[in-house]
Amino acid sequence: MKQTNAISTSVFLAVTMLAASAHAQAPSAARARAAIQKASFGKTREGAGVDIYTLTNKNGMTARVMTYGATLTDLIVPDKTGTPGNIVLGFDKIEPYLAGVPYFGSTIGRVGNRIAKGAFSLNGQTYTLATNNGPNHLHGGIKGFDKVVWKADVVLAKDGQAVKFSYHSPDGEEGYPGNLDVTVTYTLTDANELRLDYTATTDKTTPVNLTNHSYFNLAGDGSGNILGHVLMIAADQITPVDDSLIPTGELEPVKGTVFDFTTPAAIGARIDKVPGPAPVGYDHNYVLRAAPAGQTMTLAARVIEPKSGRTMEVRTVEPGLQFYSGNFLDGTIRNRKGVPYQKHDAFCLETQHFPDSVNRPHFPSTVLEPGKTYRTTTVYAFSAK
Repeated sequence: MKQTNAISTSVFLAVTMLAASAHAQAPSAARARAAIQKASFGKTREGAGVDIYTLTNKNGMTARVMTYGATLTDLIVPDKTGTPGNIVLGFDKIEPYLAGVPYFGSTIGRVGNRIAKGAFSLNGQTYTLATNNGPNHLHGGIKGFDKVVWKADVVLAKDGQAVKFSYHSPDGEEGYPGNLDVTVTYTLTDANELRLDYTATTDKTTPVNLTNHSYFNLAGDGSGNILGHVLMIAADQITPVDDSLIPTGELEPVKGTVFDFTTPAAIGARIDKVPGPAPVGYDHNYVLRAAPAGQTMTLAARVIEPKSGRTMEVRTVEPGLQFYSGNFLDGTIRNRKGVPYQKHDAFCLETQHFPDSVNRPHFPSTVLEPGKTYRTTTVYAFSAK
């Protein structure tokens, strides 16, 4: 994606400020800046300021992203009647995020998903990480990328409104080697797409597996469970897991099993038959089909919510997709209206490389070398009928 003219912003990107410099800007650039607002979202416990950016397209779709965790807090999408509704779990103030919600809308890194026993070896050296998920390392550790404040810049995009978030992860942070410089750019297009473009560079060999951890409910935040959502996943295999949710290393066909979403099916149709430890539900990595010849992106999944008519398509360059059915939501977290989030009240579709890839040489590699640039893109596309 081409990006130019990174700019700093005041509390609001006011149209009056744009008029003063309009002679130096293309009309499309002025419109793009006018469609983005910036406001304070509070402070971290350490006193660092957190800002939130609101992106709006011409169709009434809105995305809000804050600098804490480069986190998507709201995604407001019209339903089949044109009525807008927020379809992701989140809050309108910083405090619930600081209290430790389960990665709602966050950018995940350095390594999304699990690393077995919190350890890996590269170039003959063993690295030890926090074990923050039973015996394993999860989503970058105790203070992963979801719990740091990112730098943000509004950038110009020819097809929508965009904000680029940047973070410098120092050598040794959470046990990972190398200074890692990361960006994630959120672009809201007038085609009702939310595009996430990631980059990373390092000065030492290190694993990188970035993703977004938004929890979706296409009927609307707080509307109840997602078991009636109809899901298609373009994958013929999963990476089966042990009791601690670490891949066994095999690739297992989904055909004829509870994991088969090659033909669209309700999420709840077979969920009570999913094997594994409690709580029952999906938390599995799907091996996506390769992109068609001549294309870089593949259709990973499609979800339809019958009552609202909303449809979400997920397209990506990643080889895997983690489907999580909100199994660990237990009513202890309440949304902004005080409604408790219960089990299966949302789902996640996390585009990624496979879990524990750094310890599985036959999986697609997550290792980034100095002098190379990590790049990946995921698009969430919305419609309603």
